[in-house]
Amino acid sequence: MEAVTVSSKYQIVIPKSIRETLGVKPGDKLVMMYYDGGIELVPLREIKDLEGIAPGIDTTVIREPDRQI
Repeated sequence: MEAVTVSSKYQIVIPKSIRETLGVKPGDKLVMMYYDGGIELVPLREIKDLEGIAPGIDTTVIREPDRQI
């Protein structure tokens, strides 16, 4: 956890350790949202960048008998 200071222009600097951990680079977009009394920043990624993030996950879907393909 790292503390940041809000500038007079309401800007903050994302600490280097967090930028490196998240892989955030200049020009990347972040989603900022209010959550449980605080602010959460989440990198906005292209859907193609998410390929392979959950190896081994079971992707089978159990369907009701009248919904079988």
